[in-house]
Amino acid sequence: MTTRLFPDDLVLPVAALGPENPLPPLRNPQELHDVENLDELPAELRENMQYGRLHSVLPCLDQDGYGRNRVEESLPALVLENDYLRATILPGLGGRLYSLVDKTFDQELLYRNPVLQPANLALRNAWFAGGVEWNLGSTGHWTGTCSPMHAAQVEGPDGTPMLRLWEWERSRGLVVQIDFWLPRESDLLYVGVRVQNPSDLAVPIYWWSNIAVEQAPGTRVLAPANQAWRFGYGSRLDLVDVPEYLGVDLSYPMNHQQAVDFFFEVPPEQRPWIASLDAAGTGLVQVSTERLRGRKLFVWGEGQGGHRWQEWLAPGKGGHGYAEIQAGLARTQMEHLPLPARTSWSWLEAYGRLEADPTVVHGEDWSAATAGVDAVCELRLSATDLAERYDRWLATADTSPKEALAVGSGWGALEIARTGWEVSPGTPFAEDSQTERERAWLPLLQGQLPATDPLEPPDGTLVAWASQLEQAADNWLVWYHRGVARWYAGSQAEAVDAWQKSLELAESPWALRNLAVAYLSEGRTDDAITAYLRAAELAPENRPLAIEILDVLGTTEQASAFLNALSGEIRQDPRVRLAEARLRLARGDAQGAESLLAEGIELPGLREGANQLAELWQAVQKALGTEKPVPAAYDFGMFGT
Repeated sequence: MTTRLFPDDLVLPVAALGPENPLPPLRNPQELHDVENLDELPAELRENMQYGRLHSVLPCLDQDGYGRNRVEESLPALVLENDYLRATILPGLGGRLYSLVDKTFDQELLYRNPVLQPANLALRNAWFAGGVEWNLGSTGHWTGTCSPMHAAQVEGPDGTPMLRLWEWERSRGLVVQIDFWLPRESDLLYVGVRVQNPSDLAVPIYWWSNIAVEQAPGTRVLAPANQAWRFGYGSRLDLVDVPEYLGVDLSYPMNHQQAVDFFFEVPPEQRPWIASLDAAGTGLVQVSTERLRGRKLFVWGEGQGGHRWQEWLAPGKGGHGYAEIQAGLARTQMEHLPLPARTSWSWLEAYGRLEADPTVVHGEDWSAATAGVDAVCELRLSATDLAERYDRWLATADTSPKEALAVGSGWGALEIARTGWEVSPGTPFAEDSQTERERAWLPLLQGQLPATDPLEPPDGTLVAWASQLEQAADNWLVWYHRGVARWYAGSQAEAVDAWQKSLELAESPWALRNLAVAYLSEGRTDDAITAYLRAAELAPENRPLAIEILDVLGTTEQASAFLNALSGEIRQDPRVRLAEARLRLARGDAQGAESLLAEGIELPGLREGANQLAELWQAVQKALGTEKPVPAAYDFGMFGT
């Protein structure tokens, strides 16, 4: 068999993504990776951690419209296959490498999720577990993880078909290109990545290839490092020895009771790789060229909360869950690096099955174990061979795609229309890729943005177009977007002024809501509530707005009245049911709160790191004077110190 590239249908139980949240994300996203001991860290590491943090995902909007009702659905997939490997890629979902099967041994090398179930772990909320995810932008799962990418067939360096994915990363203004190359006689999948900065300014860059792998009691993760930066989600980053930490061999994922990150300190002279190998010494290896220096192990932990998270993300999967082995540009995921103006960075990754002597892999001598795996890596793919393959791939990176296989967004074409920036012919953003959504912004290039119905939610503000917005002819919509762009730029008072001017021209729930957020940040709670409630009167069926208002009202009498006035459909939302349980407890009706919890409240958008169901359960039991343990279904506690 020669290498084949062909479309396929992946049939899975799918929980639909649902609509985007129309309310612009004005508050800073929750960040679980805050580090407080910066003064103890090396200067370079500290500087990279203080540089480039993304404070908003704008112009993107949050993806939080999903539930947990899964219906069997056919997902468009692209398959790259030869005699040795079969790779399945999902172009409509961030280009996820969903599956990689070694055909010789009939072995799935990745953690393959049997369902598509979004959960609240990404920068824009929606994320799903499994496979290999490509993360560009800022600390966290990238803005495009549940969004489509452009896909096309190009001719690979050896004449075989190569799959190219590309897209415009909107929060940073970068072009990402991912080429999947499977040479005819290869039992390794090559993934060439290039990130282009077409602008005249340096841009913070962040990249991590997030690889989910099955774990079992005998699974060991190895990387060529004797130390690692440990982050236990307790605000400290500490350099620890590998493999033993506090009397436990940290290289075995199932040894950990709590969620934890280990960022391996790979020496500069060492070729970077990471492997997850089972008790027999077989499993997945990932190796790359030098640009991709970082390597990481993440585990959910073997506590009840860690198990619950795994069940939540992959219902019905069974087994022992998964760990993540990752590869990044920096040493840790708390760092960003400057990508200079009009510059591209690129690298080549290789994925495949590795088999090593299990007595070496699982030996007590860590240095011997890593040296043994390194030697097998060198036999499988020498550093010289990888460098040669990188050069051959890079020579094709500018090849124009010929056969389109999937369509991404039109945002790249729109941004090029504004800036005139040049991007590689290998990643074209054709004018006809724009949909009605993108084309709605084109009049702004001529100084106009036609006003729309103020009761219909505006699209996410193109914050990079701030100067065009400031120069445009006035109307309520222009003033609304000016306010969002000013807020994004840190000009809060000017943003409030813009939203007030927007309301003078046309009353909209969206400007009122934004004002409410601003008033809350100033401590003007009464003014914020007044604005929120008027916004709800204008948009009574807007669920995200109702949920946000309930969260602000807390357990007050106003919250009770607001909840009781909600429509039946919104009233059944699990977030509203949670608010009702809290209200019952606050009013002294602990039994009523317990009954709601006993009926079951399943929060589709439960945030990573949150455990509010368990906390409410414990508060109810305390009020009742009982000590019923937290049900496993409500315990999402995953962090130690």
